[in-house]
Amino acid sequence: MHILEIPSFFTPYGGEFCLDQAKALKSQGHEVRILSNVQLGVTIGLKGFITLPFRRYEHQRDGITVCQSFQRGVPMVIRWNVRRWVRIVCSMFEDYVAKYGQPDILHAHCVKWAGYAAMLISREYRIPYVITEHLPLMILETEFGKAPSRAWQIPLLREAYETADMVLPVSEELVDDIACYYGKNYKWQYLSNTIDTTFFAYYSRQPREGRPFRFCCLADYYYRKGYDILFPAFRELQCSGADVELHIAGRGTDSPECKSLLSKDITTHGLLNKDGVRDLLYQSDVLVLASRSEVQPLVLLEAMSTGIPVVSTECIPRNLRIEGGCTIVPVDDVRALSEAMKQVMERPIDGRKLSREVHQLASPEIVGQRLTTLFNDLLISAK
Repeated sequence: MHILEIPSFFTPYGGEFCLDQAKALKSQGHEVRILSNVQLGVTIGLKGFITLPFRRYEHQRDGITVCQSFQRGVPMVIRWNVRRWVRIVCSMFEDYVAKYGQPDILHAHCVKWAGYAAMLISREYRIPYVITEHLPLMILETEFGKAPSRAWQIPLLREAYETADMVLPVSEELVDDIACYYGKNYKWQYLSNTIDTTFFAYYSRQPREGRPFRFCCLADYYYRKGYDILFPAFRELQCSGADVELHIAGRGTDSPECKSLLSKDITTHGLLNKDGVRDLLYQSDVLVLASRSEVQPLVLLEAMSTGIPVVSTECIPRNLRIEGGCTIVPVDDVRALSEAMKQVMERPIDGRKLSREVHQLASPEIVGQRLTTLFNDLLISAK
């Protein structure tokens, strides 16, 4: 099967879930490539805005060919930027077909705007398209305003959902969460994202005796991730007499604003690469995430895959709430988070069992097989 992955965003702005699924599908024996147009923002990455290539080119990422373009966004001109982004993706697809032939199926990541571009390409070339949805409600509210909204984007994106051959939300709850914008008049199946369970393999931790208990948080520093709840919860835990450390990492965690809020025994590591993330998990006893809105935070899966439990909030989906490995507290509740952190310190954990359960949910083998079955069924029904 010839599959083309189209992410709505990609490196340097994340989107590695697209690469992970491309690798999972390639491991099943398929011909898989990624077509990526990234809109660069001058206010969020001036260096990349200036230095990244101005021409289209191809490169390899972990054995996957990426057809790459970087678009310079014009600040505050959203509609024009979107139209240009979609035109570039459609033009890149023409070039792709001329070189590699027409794919059997298009796999877009996020309807905004890869799913919409996939719809336009599908109409012209009569290729089935699937949308995997990752974006949480809080991100949509930032752009569209709270529902009910008359934002110009919504009818376009709703149409892309309704005409897709299948929508794959990465959690079941996401369908209800975003129905206020897109409705439910579309075909969908829940399918977990994949993580590299071989890379984030089980690792036996150091004995806890004679050292502080180590919590970590791997999340970019912004409101949705709840650092303003995590920090006072950690201080409450310290005040109770617990010998604990907190290590944080992510974009912005080494910023002056974040550092000004740090207290004793909180260490920031800034933005880490994949190896750095694993190293920090291997050095930690528990991961804690105080988020206010999530769809399927992969860092929780990565942590549990290495054998440590997680503490998080009610916003995370049911599929992540693995018994014995995940403790849930209300959103925006400092006291409850602190108490849960204290309790998990005292609870025995079967890390190997936890790691095996994550493998059955999100390993490349499992997700790749499920995608293969789904795509084959869609191609059969399209004939």
